[in-house]
Amino acid sequence: MRKLLTFFLQLFTFWLPSAQAADVPATGALAPVFVLKDQNGKVQKLEDYRGKWVVLYFYPKDDTPGCTEQACKFRDDMAELTQLGAQVLGISVDDSASHAKFAAKYNLPFPLLADEGGSVAKSYGAYMDWGLFGIARRYTYLIDPQGRVAKAYLKVDTSKHSADIIADLKQLQRR
Repeated sequence: MRKLLTFFLQLFTFWLPSAQAADVPATGALAPVFVLKDQNGKVQKLEDYRGKWVVLYFYPKDDTPGCTEQACKFRDDMAELTQLGAQVLGISVDDSASHAKFAAKYNLPFPLLADEGGSVAKSYGAYMDWGLFGIARRYTYLIDPQGRVAKAYLKVDTSKHSADIIADLKQLQRR
């Protein structure tokens, strides 16, 4: 059943239109604030990361192929991301218990935030409502140390997304 659900999530995510430009925070705008619990039950707030770059990535579902690849690429690139002054935060509508299993299984060294009602995903234009349930779209926001959206990624290739973020961080920090 889980494999069937994963297949349909990937299929519908591919076919559904991306959010309208008005739905996502504009480059240069203050990033929408949030207060969410992570996989360990710790409260995480965007304001706690002021002064750092934040890679805020939304993903559909814990422990599915694309989401696992994306998370593991961030994990593998963590040393370079940290060296660039960036904090990675993953968000999905899964609960903290699901995040805890996912993080433990793949040794993920960054917080996974539980947006169970989808309110934060909605504020970033990253929520897909399917009637009976909703999921987060695979969107990422690079947030600068002042809390402003530096770049939005609305089309993500999970195999190279982390490398793209690193290249963009280097370019943005040269300015």
